[in-house]
Amino acid sequence: MTYNVVVLIAKQFFKKAFFNKGLFVLLTLFILALTYVTINGWQAFEAHDHSTDSHQDEQRESWESNPDKHPHRMAHFGSFVFRQQHPLSIFDSGIENYTGNTIFLEAHKQNTANFSEASLSTGLVRFGDLNIALLLQLILPLIIFFIGYGAITSEKENGTLKVMYLQGTTMKQIILGKSLGLFFVTALFFIPALIALWSIMFVEVHTLNAEVFLRSVLISISYILFFLILCSITVIISAKSKNSNKALLSLLGAWLLFFIIIPKTAQVIGNYLYPNKSKIEFTATIEDEVIKQGDSHNPDDVHFKKLRDSVLKAHNVKNVNDLPFNYSGFLMSKGEETSAKIYANEHNILINTYKKQNSITNGLVMFNPYLAIKNVSMGLSGTDFHTYTNFLTQTENFRYKQSQFMNELQMKFISNSAKGSEGKVHVIKKEYWQSFPKFQYEYLTISQTLKHHFIGIIGLVAWLLLMLFIITNFSNRFKII
Repeated sequence: MTYNVVVLIAKQFFKKAFFNKGLFVLLTLFILALTYVTINGWQAFEAHDHSTDSHQDEQRESWESNPDKHPHRMAHFGSFVFRQQHPLSIFDSGIENYTGNTIFLEAHKQNTANFSEASLSTGLVRFGDLNIALLLQLILPLIIFFIGYGAITSEKENGTLKVMYLQGTTMKQIILGKSLGLFFVTALFFIPALIALWSIMFVEVHTLNAEVFLRSVLISISYILFFLILCSITVIISAKSKNSNKALLSLLGAWLLFFIIIPKTAQVIGNYLYPNKSKIEFTATIEDEVIKQGDSHNPDDVHFKKLRDSVLKAHNVKNVNDLPFNYSGFLMSKGEETSAKIYANEHNILINTYKKQNSITNGLVMFNPYLAIKNVSMGLSGTDFHTYTNFLTQTENFRYKQSQFMNELQMKFISNSAKGSEGKVHVIKKEYWQSFPKFQYEYLTISQTLKHHFIGIIGLVAWLLLMLFIITNFSNRFKII
């Protein structure tokens, strides 16, 4: 019986919502905006994907077309790698537009990612990138509040709530029915967005459709939980308010607080409590540490002079020319190893600083459903902070292997009598660096993503359970008149 009453109230609310012509206007504008951002997202992704593939192919062709030369010169020739966007970035671009897309990899030096969309665009992009997720996270909640603020207060004002109560309908049934009805109306808005999300399955990309499918399922479930929470909050506030005006003001205040003020304040506090080094400071710190550890290009450096003596002693020879391998290549490999460790240490410190900054925001996901859905959405769309740092880690590992590969070629094929790397005397065949594998970027797995955003998922579930608990246990305290 309770179930039938709740469904009946939900149906009545759904039908009544269409009496307001403003709903059709909102729905039309929302669908138009959704269509625009979807088409724009598709075009931007396909352009970026095509550009990335073509530039990566050009870079590989340039790498392989190098003539026979000294391997150390080849190591300094370097190579570019380009970051491939996850196909679900069409749905939620996350931090994609604010992070670099290209890194130049060379021996003895770690470069930062450059050419982000924000750095190449006008200042307007810094106010936020318009995408499907933004419509669902910021715009649709406002629409829900405007549609549902009078769900209960309007019944109070025209006296029908008292009549329903006298007929035996409980306040719990009314709130549950109104919440469900509001969710049905909301579905008219978010179902087209989820259809746009599922259409990404048909994009021809490098990832497996099975992975995109599972991520899409998880994203859809997360947003359904999010909208169930918002619909419940809207109706509960409407039930607690004395009139419709106060209900609307309370909901707008909650939107400003939870969707704008708290997220922005958390970012500011995080940056203030855990300031990070600038790019210049970061680079200077690494250079200072490298100088302290010694310069592998300087044969008279104190640190590497001790290394030379120990190598000569270990091989029982008096001159580096008598070693069974090219000593300069060995020296370069040790210098590369040292500089890579210094960079990795400083880079980890920097990343940990960013994580501490983000910890302020992440710590609020249990108290703010907007922050929870935002983090979960970015993570599952492959556009969050963890995905970007994973790219940086993969590129540095590739750079290190590439540099050490060239050093090993020098140790093996270049004579110790060589005085330098100029000219065509001390060279090796180009087939050797042509055999070095291409850079293959791998996205974070779904399990890794869920591990990073597990608290956000728990936060959404906890909020929904909290709403059900309030409706079940405290609805009898809400005033009928």
